[in-house]
Amino acid sequence: MLKRKIQSYLESYLKSDSNKMLIVAGARQVGKSYIIRRVGQRLFANFVEINMAEDCYGPRMFANAKTVEDFYINLSTIAGDRLKEKRNTLVFIDEIQAYDHLLSMVKFLKQDDRFTYIASGSLLGITLKETPTLPVGSITIKHMYPLDFEEFLWANGVGEEAIAAMETKINGREPLPEALHKRMMDLFRKYLIVGGLPDAVNSFVERKNIVEVREIQREIHHLYRVDAARYEQESQKKLKIQRIFEMIPSNLENKKKRMVAAKIEGKRQARMNDYADEFEYLIHAGVALQVQAISQPSYPIVENSGKNLLKLYPNDVGIFTGILYEEQIRAIMNDEGSVNLGSVYEAVVAQELAAHGFRLCYYDNKQKGEVDFLIDDIEHLAVTPIEVKSGKDYYIHSALSNILNVKEYGIRQAFVLSNEQQIRTEKGITYLPVYGIMFFKRNATDKLVLE
Repeated sequence: MLKRKIQSYLESYLKSDSNKMLIVAGARQVGKSYIIRRVGQRLFANFVEINMAEDCYGPRMFANAKTVEDFYINLSTIAGDRLKEKRNTLVFIDEIQAYDHLLSMVKFLKQDDRFTYIASGSLLGITLKETPTLPVGSITIKHMYPLDFEEFLWANGVGEEAIAAMETKINGREPLPEALHKRMMDLFRKYLIVGGLPDAVNSFVERKNIVEVREIQREIHHLYRVDAARYEQESQKKLKIQRIFEMIPSNLENKKKRMVAAKIEGKRQARMNDYADEFEYLIHAGVALQVQAISQPSYPIVENSGKNLLKLYPNDVGIFTGILYEEQIRAIMNDEGSVNLGSVYEAVVAQELAAHGFRLCYYDNKQKGEVDFLIDDIEHLAVTPIEVKSGKDYYIHSALSNILNVKEYGIRQAFVLSNEQQIRTEKGITYLPVYGIMFFKRNATDKLVLE
């Protein structure tokens, strides 16, 4: 039974009597249905679950439910004896995006206020974009990702008190004792292999069978490939979406790592804008994380992300290492110098930052170079650059030094993440062990590494 951070958020929402319907969005197999089911069944005497994707490919009972009364009639045929009062009845609409008219109906279901509702969606961003009458003001969307590193630690028996003590030390720029550092690096490398997909984590925790873990990851990766163009009607677009999806792992092994339009279909004159819809589809499906390039790193980042350069990372680092290394995990666990894990380290940092609510960007400037990540530092109303290093040359980072020398950027702090135990700050750059990324948090009210 995996503990997830989103659980407390769901509990608060379901107890709040909100006038909006909460929709938990994210890629398939990240644990959306499981955690909603777990919380809902505990808080409500009557729990009703309808999977609209299954209905869409099966009886299609809700295909023509265009009014609230139509919806209730079909709902009552499934769970009439469990439909009581709002205070004790929760209706969970799973995969709500399967019928776009249900999204338009959300407003009226909430106005009717007959039951408590919650929903989930795997391709929600795509469906909302195509829904003619958006339920503006009637929904709250909460994104869910695979287990982050802290959740992985919980699953492997590391308690919250121990993690809090580590956070205090790292926030205070104190290194962990050597034995604890080694333990954390061991678990971090295992996280690179296992990733955060719940089925893979459960398999690893229960049986420690890497072959089984890899098989789970392969099955989900195949599912993502099929899903990548599931709701796209144009066959040519489907092929391009799947081609881009398949390119992600090999593309990250290149020096620049960014997507190159000419390589997608072998067209020399192709431009990134030619594939804007395909990129957007993969990102909204939750199977790829986008990192946008910016050349003017000022707060807030969203106002500066205009460059037409893009990196795509897999949504789960375990799937990524499975593609690269399959069952040959020795290179990762033994930190073999002959193997460059740079793209893997970047992928896990991207995954971690996304899970913590950060907008993902990187710095790209022809004169000054490239920095792996830029994130908003809300506390200081500035931008914070992050460089990720997997080898022993972690102190070599000319682009990071260059960006700090530009006073107009107003950068207050920068970080280098590596395998090193020691923590120190030199010339505005703080060197942290890579597992410290789990303490980078988005909200200004949270305790922050960004100080």
